[in-house]
Amino acid sequence: MDEQLLNHYLKYSTFTNPACYKQFLQTLPNDIEKIGHLVSHQIIHRITLRDGNKHANKDLRYGDMNRFPELRLRCDDDILPTASSMIAELLRLDERGFKEDRKVEDKLVLTCRYVAILMASILKSKGIPCRVRSGFAPYFFETSGDHWINQYWNQEKNKWITFDADGFFDFLPFNQYDMPEEKFDWAAKVWLSIRNGKSKPETYVFAGGEMGLKAAIRAIIRDFHCLMNNEILYLQQPMYIANKFDTLTEKDFEEIDELAKVMLEPDKNFNALVSIWNTNKKFRILNSPLIRDDDHLTPNP
Repeated sequence: MDEQLLNHYLKYSTFTNPACYKQFLQTLPNDIEKIGHLVSHQIIHRITLRDGNKHANKDLRYGDMNRFPELRLRCDDDILPTASSMIAELLRLDERGFKEDRKVEDKLVLTCRYVAILMASILKSKGIPCRVRSGFAPYFFETSGDHWINQYWNQEKNKWITFDADGFFDFLPFNQYDMPEEKFDWAAKVWLSIRNGKSKPETYVFAGGEMGLKAAIRAIIRDFHCLMNNEILYLQQPMYIANKFDTLTEKDFEEIDELAKVMLEPDKNFNALVSIWNTNKKFRILNSPLIRDDDHLTPNP
């Protein structure tokens, strides 16, 4: 594998940077599966919390949800967008560190993006190239729902290993820490498959309710940013897309088509992706909750 590419995925992003906690992360286990299981003991998915001691938590593998404080924030995603903020809060709640016996009331309520960012931060801190990926998981429900996972570079096998550390998934018919590539619905493939009429749009569902291309355009922009080490927030989209999907033209779609074709093989086409990243303003100028972030820019010629 190209050294420049691997060095790219060794670098921290704004979101994966552990800041002053790098040495702490280096004390965690070196085995990827052990790290994932340990992280899963520190978190509760918001759906798990909502469902209580049923479904995924019927054996209390995530702890007794009845012990979670009724008035505590039930979605830490809203206030802890970075690895350093998540680590800081985990240590504030339990200064012992990442422990398997962490109390339910001292766990964080996080969803898949945040788990993937935390895992990437840990592996990068250990000198292991790692990247976050955004796409769709077909292995939880009948539909394929938007989901974030990781890939790390296995030096011995000379390949990327795909894994999903967002919980204890021993019910899956494959190893969640060494997933076959075809078990995940990659954003670029989903986009092109829908565009080419090979997949039913309703197969792919975004958590907010969007289906088909509306869901796929979110995933492909997220995945593109992830590949460039910029794991954007759930609701961030390029400004020309955000809340404007119905106004997009066929030319806009064709532009996404070309991006998707390059993203089908992100390693082989890494330089092309970097070129798009550095030259296409539209894909990078994101919506912001407080200010317009394009006031200082001139339109593309």
